[in-house]
Amino acid sequence: MGIALTDTASLHPLVLPARAGAAPTPLVREYAQVRNATIVESTGRDDDVLPAEALLPMLYSTPDRTRRQWYVAADGRMLGCAALDISQDDAGETALVVVAILREAQGRGIGRALYEHVESVARESGVRRLLHWEEHHEDGSEVEPLASPTGFGAVPADRSARFLTRNGFRLEQVERASEFTWTDESTDRLRTLYDEAAAHASDYRIVRWMLPTPAERIDGYAWMKSRMSTDVPDAELGTPEEAWDAARVARQDERIAQRGWSMQVTAAQHIDTGELCAFNELAIGSDAASVTHQYDTLVLADHRGHRLGMLVKTAGLLAWHEQYPASARVITYNAEENRPMLSINEQIGFAAFAYEGAWKKDLT
Repeated sequence: MGIALTDTASLHPLVLPARAGAAPTPLVREYAQVRNATIVESTGRDDDVLPAEALLPMLYSTPDRTRRQWYVAADGRMLGCAALDISQDDAGETALVVVAILREAQGRGIGRALYEHVESVARESGVRRLLHWEEHHEDGSEVEPLASPTGFGAVPADRSARFLTRNGFRLEQVERASEFTWTDESTDRLRTLYDEAAAHASDYRIVRWMLPTPAERIDGYAWMKSRMSTDVPDAELGTPEEAWDAARVARQDERIAQRGWSMQVTAAQHIDTGELCAFNELAIGSDAASVTHQYDTLVLADHRGHRLGMLVKTAGLLAWHEQYPASARVITYNAEENRPMLSINEQIGFAAFAYEGAWKKDLT
């Protein structure tokens, strides 16, 4: 028996296989199908759709994250899902929350009841700050767009924005989703930009690896990953500083491998000291013709001003295209106020195609 959300809908915890390497159960497969359907309904794209085999490893808790998932059932069908992802970097005070209901089941009070349950679990767990990312689209509402308090960007006041506002969330930041499409012209532009950046960064060399991370790169990579949580624009979200070490890098690498994904890291190394001081990540699922995801890119503060961001991005993309020529698109996300990184993306040829709101609710 589940928890009654409405007269017809009930909430149930998602029970995972005992070990992460096991095959997805029928329940997990249905959860993945519903998750994917809500993503396509809300974004119109399948860029973040995952088969159950790739999703399952992401559902387990780790020493860094405590994860819980639920699903909504009515009339013998799954109609929605929810997830709570609690960071352990600040002793469990910050959590990411997702609540998703199939369009056919919206407007019945299910989403609100589901959210209230997840928030109550978060409070009982000691969470003090809920974060949520949502892609927003014009839906015919006459409500004025919501401007980011950072002064950069705005999102439509669509159904999702209105739901979040009613439930006590505040828009803190707007993120731009951008895409790069491979053509002969874009490849030539990349080579030119790489040559210019390399000439300007003569004190640095490019080093590159595919996961798992080589032992000689782990410490430098871990330090750069830790700076991603402190050095990129965070508005007033209050994202906790992440502590990365060799063990956490190994856990990341293992989870990506369990998903059946591949990831390339391209880094800039200071020649005189051997320090890794900038990096870029590119990843793809098991289908070599699917979309490429550009994840983290960072230049350490002490090494900025040498075009290292452009260097690692262009070097990484050129090497990636040789390995995955059938992947026609690369997508990435950046805060609208992160003008240095957006400027690099725009020079490379990335173009905006969607906008996300980063939302926060303080649980006081």
